Amino acid sequence: MTVYIDPPAWPGHGRMWSHLVSDVSFDELHTFAETLGLPRRAFDGDHYDTPAHRYADAVAAGAVEISSREVVRLLRGSGLRRPKGRPRRPQPRSS
Repeated sequence: MTVYIDPPAWPGHGRMWSHLVSDVSFDELHTFAETLGLPRRAFDGDHYDTPAHRYADAVAAGAVEISSREVVRLLRGSGLRRPKGRPRRPQPRSS
């Protein structure tokens, strides 16, 4: 399992944020985020918004440090990129 994180360079709500992403699946990303204790509400369509004070925890847990530009490239290349304002595709139902 490999997930990636960019440096905390995104301001919001009085703090700085990183983006935690997977280039394989959202299931992989949700599992990793859960191990860090990130709430599901931090999931923003194709990434987890991760506060700067959790950056080192994510890296210690195995997240690979990459640039913000690389985050977008990985998401696009994997087909997991969800541009703002675009609705999610419905997930197939299990029988």
